[in-house]
Amino acid sequence: MSSAKVTSIMSGATASIPKLPGDWHDVLGSQLESDWFRSLWSFVRSERDAGQVFPPEDEVFSAFLHAPYAQVKLVLIGQDPYHDDGQAHGLCFSVKHGVAQPPSLKNMFKELKSDLGIDAPSHGNLEAWARQGVLLLNAVLTVRAHEANSHKDRGWERFTDVVIDALDQRAEPVVFALWGNYAQKKGKRIRGTQHVVLKGAHPSPLSAKLFLGSKPFSQINTALAETGHAPIDWRL
Repeated sequence: MSSAKVTSIMSGATASIPKLPGDWHDVLGSQLESDWFRSLWSFVRSERDAGQVFPPEDEVFSAFLHAPYAQVKLVLIGQDPYHDDGQAHGLCFSVKHGVAQPPSLKNMFKELKSDLGIDAPSHGNLEAWARQGVLLLNAVLTVRAHEANSHKDRGWERFTDVVIDALDQRAEPVVFALWGNYAQKKGKRIRGTQHVVLKGAHPSPLSAKLFLGSKPFSQINTALAETGHAPIDWRL
């Protein structure tokens, strides 16, 4: 599947406002026309004018392209995009084919082997997971090149809160896998008793000792089965 392409709605003299892919536009399109989102998008545009920002503009909403709202059954929440050249492409933890696997992703694959006996792939592209209904959502969707957390507290957190709220309001259950303290703070917005929230350590080297051996992938598939969903085929 091709990368998400951002289409835009023009509004007077303001910067063009993006349009979310597919049914996500029907659910959240009005949020993107709000004053606060216009301010956020204007900030991101000014950052791009001043220097390099990741991911490219046409891949900011890739997670929503690959996992339509009605098909989401699992949410993985990351912090902000990878900030080195060629890494970020709109899916948390994922990198494109041909890009070296970052340490967190290597630990995920190491645990996948231990947990389910699935060999680590030769690449780090997680689009195949996303196409099965896995929303690979970063809390912040853009970052200044080589400066981690540089777009923190500029409005993306509000946007991704709205995304979680929209999924929380669905009658159909969703499994939320919250790895690490940052993701678990987002979990406070999940109130629907039909949903399942799984908390665990983050796969980064800083917490790898807690992540490795925790069997998160089998836990996720068990929770999916219990909520009437097909398990994820984690093979890539």
